[in-house]
Amino acid sequence: MAAMRRSEHDACRAWQLLMKFFFAQREHLPSSEGEFDLSPIQCHVLHLIEPGRPLPMSRLAETLSCDASNVTGLVDRLESRGLVRRQPSPEDRRVKALQLTPRGARMRAQLLRRMARRSLPLSRLSRDERRTLVKILEALVDEGSI
Repeated sequence: MAAMRRSEHDACRAWQLLMKFFFAQREHLPSSEGEFDLSPIQCHVLHLIEPGRPLPMSRLAETLSCDASNVTGLVDRLESRGLVRRQPSPEDRRVKALQLTPRGARMRAQLLRRMARRSLPLSRLSRDERRTLVKILEALVDEGSI
């Protein structure tokens, strides 16, 4: 078997480090979830819905890699807590889009602040290093997917 090319090795190492970083951060999530009485997936959904930018439920299902019926149950729970509301999409009234309620927007902001405070590894980076990291991650993420 031929030796792994340097570019493949670097890509593999990058994935290993990203996974190691994200799994190490998981220990910080339960306290946030406990404070807000939200499951990890509910926290994630609140992060995905930006205030003032309705998110089609089909896009949410696609982003979460799950069936639309799973998203319906998840949204039902968030809606019953007054965090999101369903509305017809302005582009296609057959499509239901999710909008944060004022309460949901406040909770999302609190969650984001808590995440920023608890991100000790990122705080060890300089401001320039964090900006570089953000630029790299933005280049990797398909902005059109959310």
